Amino acid sequence: MLITEINRLAVMYRNRKVGVLALTPDGSRCVFEYDKEWLVDGFSISPRELPLKSELFIAKREPFYGNFGVFEDSLPDGYGRYLLNRMLRRYGVDDFALTPLQRLSIVGCAGMGALSYLPEMLQGEPKSLPKMDELQQMALDLFGEKADVDEELLYRSSGNSGGCRPKCLLQDEEGSWIVKFRHIYDPMDMGRMEWRYNDVARRCGIDVPDFKLIDDCYFATKRFDVIDGVRYHVITAAAMLGVSHQVPTLDYSVLLNLTGWLTQNPKEVEQMFRRMVFNVLAKNRDDHAKNFSFIYTETGWHLTPAYDLTYSPAGYNGEHATTVNGSGLPTVADMVAVGVGIRMSEKCCREIIEECKFHVKELY
Repeated sequence: MLITEINRLAVMYRNRKVGVLALTPDGSRCVFEYDKEWLVDGFSISPRELPLKSELFIAKREPFYGNFGVFEDSLPDGYGRYLLNRMLRRYGVDDFALTPLQRLSIVGCAGMGALSYLPEMLQGEPKSLPKMDELQQMALDLFGEKADVDEELLYRSSGNSGGCRPKCLLQDEEGSWIVKFRHIYDPMDMGRMEWRYNDVARRCGIDVPDFKLIDDCYFATKRFDVIDGVRYHVITAAAMLGVSHQVPTLDYSVLLNLTGWLTQNPKEVEQMFRRMVFNVLAKNRDDHAKNFSFIYTETGWHLTPAYDLTYSPAGYNGEHATTVNGSGLPTVADMVAVGVGIRMSEKCCREIIEECKFHVKELY
């Protein structure tokens, strides 16, 4: 693979040019400017950080290493970053020496969501997808640092998706899916466990994508960024707020306020409240800022369906990554206080908590 110097990238939304991304003269930060035609009838791809204005925006140095949060979302992290690091090593490339523009050029048109980046550096014919059991074993071999793993096949099939667990993208007669595999430290029934969590979450009134088990083992969740073959723009709460998911600083009160400000819909605020309650009661403590996202459609901004719902009691030092009323080990009183603080009635808050309690008890 030839890694070339890249001074500027065209940021694309479907087949339209959103704007141009470049580097400051010292190479330490990204700068972005919307395209003139996009300013006429486009939308802000990151309302807090990149409002729809004719202006040259300069990224902060932290927390995204001089990049904008919305573009950082396009880059692989966790499993995807590990794959990319190993793949580049085979070509003699130092992953850590790449600029944000070079990383985005590697992602090109193959990332999640609707944004893509030109010129595209990593191209080639996609390889056929092996059987699920073979992909699972390849992922386990990868974590065992075996030398004969096809990192490029695993990387291309992952779709640059984030998170620590191995994944692949699957297209079948039912649509587009993300299939998850277990990590070396996961229990053998990890897929069935995640299926059960999503089933209970749905009964708690939480909007989750369609999901299924493949081969009675591998958890598959429908991609919410692809609807009827059309890709939609998605941004995480981490990117929207400009906070790192690796350093827990977020509180659910902020998420609820952000949801209200962005969607202008009390029902979506209530939906975020339900997700908070479920995560607390079901001990999903890996509820960091990248595990909440928003999607832009023809009717404006909305919460995406919930994702990465599973048993995760370790969290961050045994506490929730996102606090509730300032507490990493929240009580019912904390949850009610957060709801009342966003103008939900105490009665409504307590009813949702009791409803979720009734269903979550099936998990234990």
